[in-house]
Amino acid sequence: MSKYDPLWDYLKENHKDCYQLSYDEFEHILGFFMDHSFLNYKKELKEYGYEVVKISMKEKNVNFKKL
Repeated sequence: MSKYDPLWDYLKENHKDCYQLSYDEFEHILGFFMDHSFLNYKKELKEYGYEVVKISMKEKNVNFKKL
């Protein structure tokens, strides 16, 4: 079980082709602020049919795309 499972489930359950989540939305879904460990965990997302397209530190959001 991953600490990011709530986010993976959120993406999978909403069936969108792409998402752009702000850091605040990210924190609301997970219950904690995204940290550097996300870079290691993001590879799990492919099991759920998505990938991380872009992480923007400047705009404070993360873009996901359905595979």
